[in-house]
Amino acid sequence: MSSLLQASHIAGFRATLRAEWTKFRTVRGRMIGLVFAALMVVLFTFLQANGKHTGYCTTPNPSSCVAGHPYVPTGPGGEAVADTYELVAKPLNGDGTITARITSLVGRIWAGPANEAPSLADTRSGLASWAKAGLLITPSSKQGSAYAAVMTTGGHGARFQYDYTHDQAGLPGSVSSSAPRWLRLTRAGDTITGYDSTDGTNWHAVGSARLTGLPATVYVGLFATSPTTSEGSATQATARFDHIAIAPLADDRSQAPLAPSHGATIGTGPHDFYTTLGTGGYRRAGDSIVVTGSGDIAPAVASAGGDTASDSLLFGLAIALIVLIVIGTMFITSEYRRGLIRTTFAATPDRGCVLAAKAVVIGSVAFAVGACASAVAIPLGEHVMNANGNYIFPADPLTVARVIAGSGALVALTAVAVLGIGTILRRSAGAILAGVALFVLPTFTGPGIIGPTSSATAATWLYRVTPAAGFSMLGLLPRSGLVSYPYTMSNGYYPLPAWARLLVLGAYTAVALFAARVVLRRRDA
Repeated sequence: MSSLLQASHIAGFRATLRAEWTKFRTVRGRMIGLVFAALMVVLFTFLQANGKHTGYCTTPNPSSCVAGHPYVPTGPGGEAVADTYELVAKPLNGDGTITARITSLVGRIWAGPANEAPSLADTRSGLASWAKAGLLITPSSKQGSAYAAVMTTGGHGARFQYDYTHDQAGLPGSVSSSAPRWLRLTRAGDTITGYDSTDGTNWHAVGSARLTGLPATVYVGLFATSPTTSEGSATQATARFDHIAIAPLADDRSQAPLAPSHGATIGTGPHDFYTTLGTGGYRRAGDSIVVTGSGDIAPAVASAGGDTASDSLLFGLAIALIVLIVIGTMFITSEYRRGLIRTTFAATPDRGCVLAAKAVVIGSVAFAVGACASAVAIPLGEHVMNANGNYIFPADPLTVARVIAGSGALVALTAVAVLGIGTILRRSAGAILAGVALFVLPTFTGPGIIGPTSSATAATWLYRVTPAAGFSMLGLLPRSGLVSYPYTMSNGYYPLPAWARLLVLGAYTAVALFAARVVLRRRDA
């Protein structure tokens, strides 16, 4: 008996669903509205993209770069990276090892006005938490090259890092003359292993990496770099190395140490207007080598004005939401206005079934509009921005697919939510006004569409606790624990993680739909 009842309910819902879909598609204005919403996404994406001229470097040639907009290299994994540091190295043919002791790591922090180029003339003593100094192996001095490094840091102890995104922790603690740190890198084929030690005798393996395709001859040596602080101030780090030895694995380690012989400033130039504090350098002091550097070796963070493939999508989606809010609201309120709702409930007495069928219909068509329009708009916007000379931070196809699907879900959840609001209020004007105020207005008050019109803290909270949180699914840039640069919404970073991007919006939709169902059952048609 229960299976028969269940089958009857399913058949009844299918019939109701077909009826509601027929109602929806036979109203020409609704179908025109869907096409208009999709066109608005594409049109405004094109207009936004066509108006972007960030001046980012698309070539490592400094003479082609605008001050304040550094060249952004691409790492071995295809990700955007920061790769600016001071290197003192020499070639190593075949397998070998480099060993050194660090006896000090100190730094300077820019303390001048934010709108001026950093210089040593106006700095204070201080060390960035991700200031780095240590030993590095790389096949090339070209920015974005593969590498492996073992290092000490300003606030994260010893680390083994490679290819910009990989990190393993070593011994904790800071470096000083009374507490030096010994470091060692060993190459065996394509495998690089990093070690640290407190006494140069007892060694601890920090980490190991396989750099596929490593050539026979690589550069090995000492490096120093220091990134911007979490407040955005440029910094510089200076490290003192001694007991330096570079030798093939087959060599007798008791022979005289072979120190690095050539210095190079990697990536730093006049185009690094705000991101570095001087070009750095090195000097010999007796048996020691002192290396000074500024910059970072880590994932890149978009500065203000940076672009991603989804940057130009936001405004168009907001306009499409307004159109879908009108369509979703009138899908139910028009029946109340004309008195047709009584006929609907007479044909299907289960009012919850009617509401669910309407939600499936409006949610499905809204998802199709949002996803299809975004699938066209994103490559179009990226093409236009590239043609204008803008640098586009790379994103893998799966991430772009997530944004496309998320755009559809954003529009669908909003349309279903306003269907619930329309059911509760039964008046088109009031429901549309409430929908726009709740689901669109918070987006316009935060940065990203027409510029920040509220404080950064207020805007961040709007994107956490209001339906505007759904727009966080447009974020393409990953956060990294290896970067202390401020992650802000103006830089393209939304305050919610990927798994929570639509959860807040979904909660609003669920509440609106549940309240609509309760009200619908308790009052007369």
